[in-house]
Amino acid sequence: MIALVDCNSFYASCEQVFRPDLKGKPVVVLSNNDGCIIAANKEAKSLAHIPMFQPVFKIKKVLEQNNVVCFSSNYTLYSDMSQRVMNTLREFSPLVEEYSIDESFVDLSGYSASRVQELATEIKDRVHQNTGIPVGVGVAKTKSLSKLANRYAKKEPKNDGVYVVDSEEKRIHLLKKILVKDVWGIGRKHAVRVESTGAITAYDFSKLPVAWVRKQMTVLGERLWRELQGETCNELVPLPKSKQGIGTAKSFGYKLNEYGLIEEACASYVSEVADLLRQQKSAAGKIEVFLATNSFSDTDKQYRNKVVITLETPSSSTIKLTKVALQALRKIYRPGYRYKKVGVNLFNLVPDNKVQFSLFDFKEKIECEALTKAIDKLNNKYGKNKVKVATVGNREKQWALIKEHRSPRFTTQWDELLTIGKV
Repeated sequence: MIALVDCNSFYASCEQVFRPDLKGKPVVVLSNNDGCIIAANKEAKSLAHIPMFQPVFKIKKVLEQNNVVCFSSNYTLYSDMSQRVMNTLREFSPLVEEYSIDESFVDLSGYSASRVQELATEIKDRVHQNTGIPVGVGVAKTKSLSKLANRYAKKEPKNDGVYVVDSEEKRIHLLKKILVKDVWGIGRKHAVRVESTGAITAYDFSKLPVAWVRKQMTVLGERLWRELQGETCNELVPLPKSKQGIGTAKSFGYKLNEYGLIEEACASYVSEVADLLRQQKSAAGKIEVFLATNSFSDTDKQYRNKVVITLETPSSSTIKLTKVALQALRKIYRPGYRYKKVGVNLFNLVPDNKVQFSLFDFKEKIECEALTKAIDKLNNKYGKNKVKVATVGNREKQWALIKEHRSPRFTTQWDELLTIGKV
């Protein structure tokens, strides 16, 4: 049996863990630069006039009238809370597939069938006890069925957040309760094709001829069809595959025309992606830098450009990658524009122990590796970016994202730990 554990309104729930006074109140989380709503708890979702992904400035009065509490996105906090949830799940099984930041598949094949219902409830309760995050748990023989079971567990109040498909009757009942358009793996276009046959529910879909499914939805659709029958086609993946590309691009808090500030931002982003590169023990063979103005502005002159540079030898060194990235930035920067975004992408990633060096750069490699390891060690000990390349600078980041409503990073920063005052 496989359990799909999905956190409820994860970003908003993370904020409420450290703000118990917000229990029962509408809470939303905003995107970068506090632009639009990207997450909301059930109280906020119940307000139909507050749609997701709506620009905040358009509904500011509505938010105020409904006493909606807004938070700037705090990804450092969310990432750490996610790992706490995943670590709790590993107390139940060594095989956990982290499907996304807020959901995981958990292998329960080591437990007897008679214990699964009790175990699913225990998983839900322990995650909440350890982290404060509410979750839904769906259990079934296949990943596709467990995904639907999770949806049904959270949709129907009588399930109390848990639904276990441990019989043929329950499987059929579940499929009849889920619409085709809500089935994991059926996109909008495929849903239209399926519905054109008269199939409305997942059960109707499961009764279509497999030949039709294969022809109209390819082999991926056939796998889904078979999984809904209870036949395993998608195995659990315990370890995430190494990324084939790593990048970051954030809009500036304010439009910039000063090259020095853009250079700072670019160097800072290189540091971020290089750190991720080393975490997965890879080296980059190509680096792309792009620069753009605000395409939504009716008053600013428009310009965007990018350049890709191939490194002579793949590298994961922040210093080397920064040097190359700034060369690229100088090629595409043009004065006279107000820029809104700079981005850095790393491509052609290879395992760092399989990098092919030339006869002449081996010594440089040894020296660069030693320096990089020393910097990482200091940053791990004393805090992120305590040691960094000079281009990033030490002054206040005038280009940083707007985060007027960001909560403290309660779990990762000593100076932002939650303090409890005397009553």
